[in-house]
Amino acid sequence: MADKSKPSPAQPETSSHIPIQPVYTEADLAAFDYDAQIGFPGEYPFTRGIQPTGYRGRLWTMRQYAGMGDAEESNKRYKYLLSQGTTGLSVAFDLPTQIGLDSDSPLALGEVGKVGVAIDSIKDMERLFDGIDLTKISTSMTINATASILLALYVAVARRRSVDARRLSGTVQNDVLKEYIARGTYIYPPQQAIRIVTDLFAWANGNVPEWNTISISGYHMREAGSTAVQEIAFTLGNGIAYVQAAINAGLDVDKFGPRLSFFFNAHNNFLEEVAKFRAARRMWAKIMRERFHAKNPRSWMLRFHTQTAGSTLTAQQPENNIVRTALQALAAVLGGTQSLHTNSYDEALALPTEQAARIALRTQQIVAYESGVPNTVDPVAGSYYIESLTNEMEKCALDYLEKIDALGGMLVAIERGYVQQEIQNAAYEYQKQVEKEEAVVVGLNRFTMKEEKPVPLQRMDETLERKQVERLRALRSRRDRQSWEASLKQIEDAARSGANLMPHILSAVEAYATVGEISDTLRRVFGEYKETVVV
Repeated sequence: MADKSKPSPAQPETSSHIPIQPVYTEADLAAFDYDAQIGFPGEYPFTRGIQPTGYRGRLWTMRQYAGMGDAEESNKRYKYLLSQGTTGLSVAFDLPTQIGLDSDSPLALGEVGKVGVAIDSIKDMERLFDGIDLTKISTSMTINATASILLALYVAVARRRSVDARRLSGTVQNDVLKEYIARGTYIYPPQQAIRIVTDLFAWANGNVPEWNTISISGYHMREAGSTAVQEIAFTLGNGIAYVQAAINAGLDVDKFGPRLSFFFNAHNNFLEEVAKFRAARRMWAKIMRERFHAKNPRSWMLRFHTQTAGSTLTAQQPENNIVRTALQALAAVLGGTQSLHTNSYDEALALPTEQAARIALRTQQIVAYESGVPNTVDPVAGSYYIESLTNEMEKCALDYLEKIDALGGMLVAIERGYVQQEIQNAAYEYQKQVEKEEAVVVGLNRFTMKEEKPVPLQRMDETLERKQVERLRALRSRRDRQSWEASLKQIEDAARSGANLMPHILSAVEAYATVGEISDTLRRVFGEYKETVVV
């Protein structure tokens, strides 16, 4: 039986605690400078989007984040999604791969292939993309601490197929800072981890020029409980840290700047999310032009991928998640995303079934082809509320960035636990609101049902882990030991000397070195990060 509805609070506010007035008028934009704050689509400060034609020229890339079990199982899902209309692949890796452990490591036991695909060697990467033309798709890889190794594996597979790596397009997440803040799949201390990131920047510029070398991610901070304002501030704060590190390493901002990309969450507060994307885009344009003196307009552009909010999905009445995802997807499109993943309705329960993944993809396609939203560029521009909220979110996010600068920058803020504490406080505050029913979650704390019918779940074959370990051990027994040992020694020497690591990592994966072995080589030089405990 449904709960009785309750009245709304007297003073509504956004998830970032920005008060919402009952009505907005031109008086709320009294000091508004149209050219400086909005401008035209495709022009600085890019509030209205980075393309002058919006989606009239080209729709966003429709990705579905997928990976499960071993390479063969994931390959089947990729081919299914491509047959259903996805226009780009998005690879989910299992936990051992993310933290640089091979599948036969004792620490990997029980985790192989559970939250993504297990990749140990070039053979796995070949199986993962078997029958898929790498020149005709864009591939996004959600990988951070081991990003350099996974990109090297992808390039090595292309080279085996006689494909020029310069024709490859895609993104490697490669955002280690947010791992220390919110996600936890780090390996090395921050300074050494950033060195690997900037090595990848430098190498990719000449070798895979169409590849986005980083996807600076606010998504995971939002999943950890941050507000929308915090998501903007901490994401751009990380972006500032990466740009400064690359400049300190001698790189030209206008060489790597155009290949920076971002990754945001699309959450439930619909209009706040639309304003968030517009504010972030305007802020980044100013940061790159005024703070880092980038001259190339492409360096000013905040290009971003969006994923709908996994943390909003409920195990209770999971079909409701289809509606949540649709609203979040629409917010991302109205906000001007370049690429989009829509979560499947069953993800609060298990990895998505084929049917659930198809519904998630169809959600994007309905927005694209039936809603009419892509037919004009930035249709929300000029709304008194949207523009007021965009301005307020920018102001609040800038306040955070000023605090971070006062602390000594993002690295110091992370090491002191400041960013983590702010997110934890926001998460705790929201949870209290849910428990008090001040924040309504339909089907969870209001409008509940006593009994629900179970939904079909994706089940993983428990023998996949054993098969993966057997394949890995067979590979080790067949490879040329001399070339394998020499390749790892070159990585160690480069790590100690400061030479760019990427050419040596590429040589190593081609000599059948594994993800775990390369990571262990770097561990010996760089050490491992120990988490700062925030209480």
